[in-house]
Amino acid sequence: MSELDRLKRENEQLRKEKSAYQAQCEIFEDFISMARSPDEPEFIKSTLRKIIEISEKLTGAELGSLFLLDSDGVVVDSVLARGEVTPEIRSVLIGSVFKKGLAGWVVRNRSVALVLDTTDDERWLVLPDQPYSIRSALALPIISGEMLLGILTLMHSSPGHFRWEMAELMKLAANQLALVLENAYLFAKLDDSFKSLGTAKKEIETYSEALEKELDRGHRIQKDFLPRKLPSHPNWQIKAHFEPARQVSGDFYDMFALPGNTYGIAIGDVCDKGVGSALFMALFRSLIRIFSGQTGLSQSTVDPPRKAIAGPGDVTPKNRVGSTIALHTVVLTNDYIAQQHHQMCMFATIFFGVLNPDNGEICYVNAGHEPVFVIGQNGIKETLEQTGPAAGLFVQMKFACKKTQLNPGDMLFAFTDGVIDARSEDDQRFTKEKLVALLSQPAASESELIERVKSHVADHVGSTPLEDDITMLILQRKHPGPVA
Repeated sequence: MSELDRLKRENEQLRKEKSAYQAQCEIFEDFISMARSPDEPEFIKSTLRKIIEISEKLTGAELGSLFLLDSDGVVVDSVLARGEVTPEIRSVLIGSVFKKGLAGWVVRNRSVALVLDTTDDERWLVLPDQPYSIRSALALPIISGEMLLGILTLMHSSPGHFRWEMAELMKLAANQLALVLENAYLFAKLDDSFKSLGTAKKEIETYSEALEKELDRGHRIQKDFLPRKLPSHPNWQIKAHFEPARQVSGDFYDMFALPGNTYGIAIGDVCDKGVGSALFMALFRSLIRIFSGQTGLSQSTVDPPRKAIAGPGDVTPKNRVGSTIALHTVVLTNDYIAQQHHQMCMFATIFFGVLNPDNGEICYVNAGHEPVFVIGQNGIKETLEQTGPAAGLFVQMKFACKKTQLNPGDMLFAFTDGVIDARSEDDQRFTKEKLVALLSQPAASESELIERVKSHVADHVGSTPLEDDITMLILQRKHPGPVA
């Protein structure tokens, strides 16, 4: 009973923390509201402070500063770590750090700067009357195209707090931060005639159009986080469909080559919506690639994987490598998110599998995700249910690894809950039962099946705006061709 009480308390705390973070996940919506304020300086300051606030939570930094630059590289606004100072002192401080300090180094090199120990790095400048003690720092440029929009510096009182994996993750976040800074820059450049009522109306309309374009650009950047091209294999057909409910979303899918002539298959759904879930979508996808061995972080350290639990009877010497990769990828991803970002209360449902393309075997972990279906000639032949909880909630969660087999002609159909939760004009869900009925009908190819589901969901939804992202990923093993 005490264990149940503990889980109830933890779940209650999770809901409270999630509610506290909800506003941050809607930064673009907040940005639109702030843009309507006639107080231009406060609007820009609020934008800069929100960027620092989110970045501090992502990295565990204690302090942060942010400089907004114009097209000539001149600082047009800033938030200093020491707080508000007089314009004269601000000018001296900015001049010093851009001439001799870490921010200046980032401007000149347009590169991330990691200071493990400020006492042993000549790039770090101790400023006069500095009201805090800094021992480690991370600074990065925020760039849009060729234009340097800003310099973000994060600081901590302990040496070695920032690591290279943090730098890599912040580089992923910088694309989203650039959208916000770019719009703040557009706002600051509004013509003086903005003060005239008639001109102000016209300028606001123009700005709103520009903002909508930037949100659309955010959608394009979001799509860049997803694979531009899925792998090709002579014995397999692969198809994906991604339809976000907003300009930025929390769904993701991926397929990539792994060592040993295998492939990683991933589909996931990050909790919540908006920029917060989009940032964590990029983080989850990157961690899956990193921990599966598809790529690596230079100069990074990852704790040895803890012992995980595999499904009984599923792991044999022949598939042990795939099982180990699948299991450790999800375990390490879960523990990293839970340890490093527990205060953010962000988690994701994930299906991750390792495919052997030669024999059709897939070793997989289903971390709280919707069931994945194996479809044969006569319909659904196997349902790959959950083998563990959603990833990122708590450390030391137990996950099981299972395996399945795709024979020639079989298909693997994975999806996110946006498919079955899509609502009609009379507020009726599409439902899992309707999806299963569609999957049970014969389909000549993976393209035919995905188009069938898309068409039926679109007919069901009609003109109703989507409330959740829709993502589908299908693999089909081809029949062997005739021997020449």
